[in-house]
Amino acid sequence: MPATISSIAELEALYGSPAEASLLKEVTHIIPEYRAFIEAAPFAALATRGPEGLDCSPRGDGPGFVRVQDDKTLLMPDRRGNNRLDSLRNIVRDPHMALLFLIPGIGETLRVNGRAIISVEPDLLESFAVDGKAPKSVIAVTVETVFFQCARAILRSELWNPQKHVVRGDLPSAGQILAAVTQNRFDGEAYDKGLPERQKTTLY
Repeated sequence: MPATISSIAELEALYGSPAEASLLKEVTHIIPEYRAFIEAAPFAALATRGPEGLDCSPRGDGPGFVRVQDDKTLLMPDRRGNNRLDSLRNIVRDPHMALLFLIPGIGETLRVNGRAIISVEPDLLESFAVDGKAPKSVIAVTVETVFFQCARAILRSELWNPQKHVVRGDLPSAGQILAAVTQNRFDGEAYDKGLPERQKTTLY
């Protein structure tokens, strides 16, 4: 591909120096202002890496589902999912990870970089129980850097604008996708029919 950037020097020459505020906002621990964002967030994207490559997984629950244990430690329950375990497999082999917190209606996001371990300590698991159902594990994060991201991406995308919400029927359903990737060997229609009840009964 012609006209590509192949060095850091070229990259910095193209973009120039970062604004002072973009450097000052990064800290090595969770300050009270950043804690407020974490405790208000019902959603986060978890990025991990392993021998097979990178993974980015959605994580969500009630606001504050990621617990601030102290200014260097976050605890996140691993709720029920599809058992692919992509994120957990990566963490076992490479602890480096990142979180991006989103709060509905708020333009700024919060970024956390650190290292994670997977805990199955019984009392810790039980402390995250919902409706009597504890997670199978908790991801414990040792924070290395924390900083907020400005609102430009959210503003450009109009992510929180309800007038921009996409009607679900305008996109392929989960069953239709499964049928397509398996050349109709998978019964997508039956999958879609049972999905609402499955999601309801296996949420925790």
